[in-house]
Amino acid sequence: MAAAASNIQIATLKHCQLPSRKGFKPFGTTLIGNSKAPSFAKLSSSSNISSLPFFQRRFVSSSVKNERTVTKAMAEANDSKPISGLSIDLKGKRAFIAGVADDNGYGWAIAKALAAAGAEILVGTWVPALNIFESSFRRGKFDESRVLPDGSLMEITKVYPLDAVFDSPEDVPEDIKTNKRYAGSSNWTVKEVAECVKQDFGSIDILVHSLANGPEVTKPLLETSRNGYLAALSASSYSYISLLKHFVPIMNPGGASLSLTYIASERIIPGYGGGMSSAKAALESDTRVLAFEAGRKHKIRVNTISAGPLRSRAAKAIGFIDMMIDYSSVNAPLQKELSAEEVGNTAAFLASPLASAITGAVIYVDNGLNAMGVGVDSPMFKDLDIPTDKH
Repeated sequence: MAAAASNIQIATLKHCQLPSRKGFKPFGTTLIGNSKAPSFAKLSSSSNISSLPFFQRRFVSSSVKNERTVTKAMAEANDSKPISGLSIDLKGKRAFIAGVADDNGYGWAIAKALAAAGAEILVGTWVPALNIFESSFRRGKFDESRVLPDGSLMEITKVYPLDAVFDSPEDVPEDIKTNKRYAGSSNWTVKEVAECVKQDFGSIDILVHSLANGPEVTKPLLETSRNGYLAALSASSYSYISLLKHFVPIMNPGGASLSLTYIASERIIPGYGGGMSSAKAALESDTRVLAFEAGRKHKIRVNTISAGPLRSRAAKAIGFIDMMIDYSSVNAPLQKELSAEEVGNTAAFLASPLASAITGAVIYVDNGLNAMGVGVDSPMFKDLDIPTDKH
């Protein structure tokens, strides 16, 4: 670990240059932190860094001739040991995960699980958060979180700046273009990122939507403004449609796409406001329609994971995440705190050939809380002999 932590480098891939954006020098960096990485003596690289809040950001890099130097995010298999049982094998697959901005959310856990199964990892990070994410990675702050089951470190082949609220450059308003948090960044709309990924790698096999935002999430629905409501749907549900629309053409047949939803889509969760419950309901409905359309036209499976509460930085914006975790621990059939790893493992399964007949589904990973009709911690059940884990 100490050796790996000291070996974090930023190696440059060749520029992603899109003909429609003259005058811009696009960027994207390769994050390499494996102590077993090959020598980069012939690689000349540079990286300039810039800015932060709630989902993704920028990288500037220099060209490395026409060579493509890539270190894949793979959990290296031990060839000396025989393979036994049924395993999830994603070797040779490439995944793009939209919405990774730190190491404690579901997006990171999904990336880690896919990497452990052998997939190459590409990440889309919200433009204002990219500088902090890159800096933390480079300084080794995520090294402990990067450890895979075989002891190696998860690697990220390339990080792309992404703001999934905007489909193309024409959609970006002037105040965003001139915002200092976006200064120096380019090619970060959904269309441009998909084009960059195509130019850099040709295709992907797995697409993950792990982002959401509700600017008025703390407001009751009755007090939510039209702009706040539409903003929640734009960032949290339509962004998935946009990602699929632009990435499906470069997805290999038999690929898989995943998103993350929440039980508030179908049950009342007081305090989860600002139109976020509506956005999650839309996301689940869209999952079914997209599964049909992407399945028939492109042979792509589309599913969503309804995850239980997690103490992530994003969830803390709601303001009562600890209470929701405590409630779940007391009332769910399985009395334990949900881990991000459990959601990541489910994502790896859904992305694998083992789930080849599963599409259009909402998969609950919440210790079974979705199955409960009442909270058993209610005083009305005090005289019932309900098994309880008191430890």
